[in-house]
Amino acid sequence: MTSVHETQQPIFTRMDESTRDEWMNIATVTTQNQPRVAQGILEMLRSLSTITDGFAVDQLTHCLQTAARAEAAGADEEVIVAALLHDVGKAISVANHPRIAAEILRPYVREEVVWMIEVHQDFQGRHYYEHLGLDPNAREQYVGHEHFALAEQFADDWDQTSFDPDGPIPPLEHFEPMVLRVFAAPHRI
Repeated sequence: MTSVHETQQPIFTRMDESTRDEWMNIATVTTQNQPRVAQGILEMLRSLSTITDGFAVDQLTHCLQTAARAEAAGADEEVIVAALLHDVGKAISVANHPRIAAEILRPYVREEVVWMIEVHQDFQGRHYYEHLGLDPNAREQYVGHEHFALAEQFADDWDQTSFDPDGPIPPLEHFEPMVLRVFAAPHRI
């Protein structure tokens, strides 16, 4: 038998006129629909296959290689999924892609993993900022941060080395079960 919360439709047209029962229904339906989050993430990742922007590989290939390197290094599942998603923000804004990816991940992974993604461009800048007239030592502003070593490992060992058309390129399907698990339910709102 279907519960009232699953079938009852909200009737409010303004939140300040809503009821507890309506919000309980919304919470139930939202929880039931949580799998759409992972599916949306996977679609965003697939869209990166059309973005090259002058690199030797498309951005999906770059993300797959980065995640493969993290996995090979023994990183945990949250870090691997974050490595996979680190450039997903480029689907909508290259300039702000680290923050977009970090915010997508924030409810689902540990704070140090979010921070690793949020600052990855400044850490990776050591390898190219000078060519753009930027400070290649931008990561130094974070010296002393408790998660500095994780961001450094991500940028130096996994991210900046993952533009090789002949490098490790596992299919997205390899990482799909991890994405589904990580995005199964938020840890915080």
